[in-house]
Amino acid sequence: MAEFHGSYSFALALLLLSVFLIHFAAASVHDYAGEKFTAKGNAFVLYGGSEGLYASIPGSNATGLASEEASIRFEKITFMRSEEFASKKKDTDEVMVQAIIFEVEDRETIGGSAYGGLRAVCCTTDLAKLGACTEGTIIHRESAKNPGWPKVLAASFKGNEVVATLPSQTIPILRTGMYNLYFVYCDSSLDGLVVEGKTIWKNPTGYLPGRMAPLMNFYGLMSLAFVVLGIFWFSQVAKFWREVIPLQNCVTLVIALGMFEMALWYFDYAKFNETGVRPGGITFWAVTFGAVKRTVARVLILVVSMGFGVVRPTLGGLTSKVMMLGATFFLASEVLEVAENVGAVSDLSGKARLFLVFPVALLDGFFILWIFRSLYKTLDKLQARRMAAKLEIYMKFRNALAAATIVSVCWICFEVYFKSTDGYNERWENAWIIPAFWHVLSFSLLCVVCALWSPSQNSMRYAYSDGKQRRFRQRKLSSTDKTSYISHQRTTTKPDYSTTLNSKLEDQQNGDLEQDKRE
Repeated sequence: MAEFHGSYSFALALLLLSVFLIHFAAASVHDYAGEKFTAKGNAFVLYGGSEGLYASIPGSNATGLASEEASIRFEKITFMRSEEFASKKKDTDEVMVQAIIFEVEDRETIGGSAYGGLRAVCCTTDLAKLGACTEGTIIHRESAKNPGWPKVLAASFKGNEVVATLPSQTIPILRTGMYNLYFVYCDSSLDGLVVEGKTIWKNPTGYLPGRMAPLMNFYGLMSLAFVVLGIFWFSQVAKFWREVIPLQNCVTLVIALGMFEMALWYFDYAKFNETGVRPGGITFWAVTFGAVKRTVARVLILVVSMGFGVVRPTLGGLTSKVMMLGATFFLASEVLEVAENVGAVSDLSGKARLFLVFPVALLDGFFILWIFRSLYKTLDKLQARRMAAKLEIYMKFRNALAAATIVSVCWICFEVYFKSTDGYNERWENAWIIPAFWHVLSFSLLCVVCALWSPSQNSMRYAYSDGKQRRFRQRKLSSTDKTSYISHQRTTTKPDYSTTLNSKLEDQQNGDLEQDKRE
């Protein structure tokens, strides 16, 4: 028990730490605060960002520029080297730091080699002798598809200067594509160089990165879909509130959580699109509501598959196991989603670390196995007790779950193929479909559950009832029957087979109840 509490304390601490570390991060506004360079071949490189940008929309305004312009703006970019290295330089020395922006399709225009050897980023002495480039600068050639690109900006340390500044400027985007920014220097004497400042990436319709922009409209539509589903469901609950069973209360909770989640995601993206800075608080709560909804939905499907409230009054000894599985899934899902979404900076597909993805996938698989195992046991019980109405609903529920599982496996295979064959994010315009599909699938399954267990005047017929309750209802119905007296006279001379059958069913249910408690 102590180990159990210890593991949960560690997971909670990890969650709080991840929120603290990235709560204040921005997205389309890329901030650089003391970032350091790393060695890559013969160059020293700092990754500045990557986003999908749509071409500027032409228009006529007073300045003659596009009315809705896509651009990358450099603001207050400064490079600082150590005073120790700066003091060793002569007044005539000049050392350069460059920023290069290129569209992903033009990646082959960066770098080169003198005699077909190892590809270099910085111009070497041999290449300089061939006249291909200037020694100490980035090797690049003009793109055939996008004239004037890649764009190369430079800042220089003259003499023993400690700080070099990159002039503030705006680079307009005239061609749709995935754009990458890298800061590069070639002189090893700048070892320990750090950069500060920011770049602002803007699309024609706002600051949302191109891969995320379609999701704002998608979340708006999903919010509307949940509102429509909520109106239908809540009206049924209000109309037949006396007949509502616990299972339907759980469905109400899932719908409410879904409405909050979709609304928060929409406002998160809308605020991000308007300001260029992602609101960490809204993102965190959107992630949290989503994790709670997924957890409650999985637990709901599991307990429904177990027949809770339909063929068994309680889960017996399984209650603690179900709660433990749900709590573990919530923590794993929350940590993963916080790491992937809160404070996301670049427009790259989610690449969460394996130790965060693996627990969620493992728990999902365990949920699926337990759900189908329990579902087939429940179907066997319903068949044995000849509960035709309940059996019909559970057969439809089984078919819906099987179809959803098959579709999920197929989509996972497609997702793996999509990401493994798109290492440079060239298909970024269609990447939004992958997360959107999972929301649509879960919403569709929720609609199936709402259709099967919709509140009605006959809701109680699908709830659990023991033999005594059934015989009571039968006696109540028989008391209002006009032929009750004749039926009574006949039963006095014949054995009461119905009573005997009900007694057998009651004994069988009592046995099942004892089995549930043992489980």
